[in-house]
Amino acid sequence: MRILVIEDEAQLARHITSALTRHGHNPTARFDGDQGLQAALTEAPDLVVLDLNLPGIDGLTLLGRLRLTNRSSRVLILTARGEVEHRIKGLKAGADDYLTKPFSMDELVARIEALGRRGTPTESADMLRVADLAMDVQHRRVTRAGHLVTLSPREFDVLQVLLQEPGRVFSRTELCERVWQRDHEYDTRTVEMFIARLRKKIDIGYTSPLIATIRSVGYTIRSTLEPAT
Repeated sequence: MRILVIEDEAQLARHITSALTRHGHNPTARFDGDQGLQAALTEAPDLVVLDLNLPGIDGLTLLGRLRLTNRSSRVLILTARGEVEHRIKGLKAGADDYLTKPFSMDELVARIEALGRRGTPTESADMLRVADLAMDVQHRRVTRAGHLVTLSPREFDVLQVLLQEPGRVFSRTELCERVWQRDHEYDTRTVEMFIARLRKKIDIGYTSPLIATIRSVGYTIRSTLEPAT
């Protein structure tokens, strides 16, 4: 994968790029927000490793501008341990995953490669449909009632799991395991945030919401259109 590392700690950035190179990836590094944003927009990397505390444009601002351009690059944010609010803001802004400092380099590489695997076409059906919602799995394109819905890579992954089995209720834990494909320090708020983001993009403005919460159980996508109550 082509990976852009945006990290102002030069030594850490070098360690990350060295580890990624050893695992067969093609990493480059930038050391402030302004250079990082320019590289993200012009080089179109497959994945961005993004520190939030950057000189120049801060990481959250950079992430927001990247998502406004509809770039499909996956984003893994790095935060200091205990910065829960920053992690939440990063996920809401469109990040696909996060890792807290200090971290194991092996874990960082594993998470990056898991994100990469999720970005490739699966063996599932090329087209998934529920009511007026359609997903082109191969081209990673979603429409509702014929209108394009722009999703981040992680939002697409969560929605794909729901669409593969309409009507089935997925617990928060199962969604984490199916989408993130590993055990780590997630909490249920991570899933809740992605569901909230999907609702905003898919259901708001329509008389028949498709994503439903089953209290104390989890989430499902309705198999038929039902008026909001």
